[in-house]
Amino acid sequence: MVLGDLFTSRHQWENVDKNGLPDSVPEVDEVGATSAPLLSASYYIGAKCKPYNDDFMLCKDEKNGGTLDCLKEGRRVTRCAISALKDINKYCFDEFKLHYECLEQENHRMGHCRASESVLNKCLFQNLQFEKKIPGVEQQIHLNQNPIYQGTSNDKKKTAEFVKAKEAAS
Repeated sequence: MVLGDLFTSRHQWENVDKNGLPDSVPEVDEVGATSAPLLSASYYIGAKCKPYNDDFMLCKDEKNGGTLDCLKEGRRVTRCAISALKDINKYCFDEFKLHYECLEQENHRMGHCRASESVLNKCLFQNLQFEKKIPGVEQQIHLNQNPIYQGTSNDKKKTAEFVKAKEAAS
């Protein structure tokens, strides 16, 4: 027996849930995004999906945290998040990718990706009439003209190159 054969036959893992859901719970696709794209899109998803999320949280509250009792509402939240990501990908894919790649490189620190965030926010506003608002905050940090964290030089450089290429293409 070769050592490589031992490892290939020993660890077989399949991402399939063997426990089916009841018929009362509708099927739903997975969101299919990693943490950086989800963080990049989080404010848009939060705003678009607020009514569904509120229903889910109300259900959980009424059922004393009973997540299983609220699967239907949770699936609505998931469908909405998928829809929001489809909107972003349809209208602002390049700007979205620029921002989430920065987040990925900068260990998910939003303050280090302000330049690319600004480009994404502008695209989302122009195409989807979405204006980013951080809930419960009076002064919106991303609108501050002189923030403490202005983004990294790498983010600024890549964003400037992106904007220049976009202008040249139009």
